[in-house]
Parts: sequence; structure tokens; C-alpha cells
Amino acid sequence: MSSPLADEPVEPADDDAEPLNADECADYVAELGDAWEVVDDHHLEASYEFPDFETALAFTNDVGELAEAEWHHPDIALSWGEVGIEMWSHEVGGLTRADFVMAARMDRLYADYDE
Repeated sequence: MSSPLADEPVEPADDDAEPLNADECADYVAELGDAWEVVDDHHLEASYEFPDFETALAFTNDVGELAEAEWHHPDIALSWGEVGIEMWSHEVGGLTRADFVMAARMDRLYADYDE
């Protein structure tokens, strides 16, 4: 089941926005799938597993299309049977709600592969 965050808009940070604090990050990450963790109160990391390279590549392409559509781009590491994601809002130097919304949407994409 996907998080309600996946239905929220991906809103860019305002010019004067501050990154989320540790408590806010903990609240949001609790709404995500088990793949995600907050690292150093600065960025999100996830690792998704797949049965082969072809499926991992298809998921990578889906994440890329999502990132382009929302203009919010993660770092993606593709290897045989695994896709790693690292994400934060560069303009604020840390995490914003938009990062967690994108993570929830990636979880929703992954659910289609994990059936």
C-alpha cells in the first residue's frame, strides 16, 4: 500500500526555505516504505531489488520519467538486480517535503514491479 504522500504535489522549495529538521524527517520517513532511510539529517537513500538487470533498468527509466515530469531529480545507481536512489533538495542543502513526496511516488512505482 502506498503512502498518502504519493498523492501530494511536488512543490519546489521557496527561496527562503530551510531544510526539514530531524524530527520532521523522522515523521515523513515513517510514512515511506522500508527501502528508505534518512542519512545525516541531510538526504534520503533507498535500495530497490529486482530479479534481473532488465527489470532494474525499466524501473530506473520510470524513475527518470517521474523526475523529469516533476523537475525533481535524484541520483540513481543502476546495477544488476538493484537500483539505488539518493535524493535531497539542493537549493536548501537538505530535505524538504518534496523529497518525501518523490520517495513515496517511487515506492508506488516499485509496487508495480514487486507484485
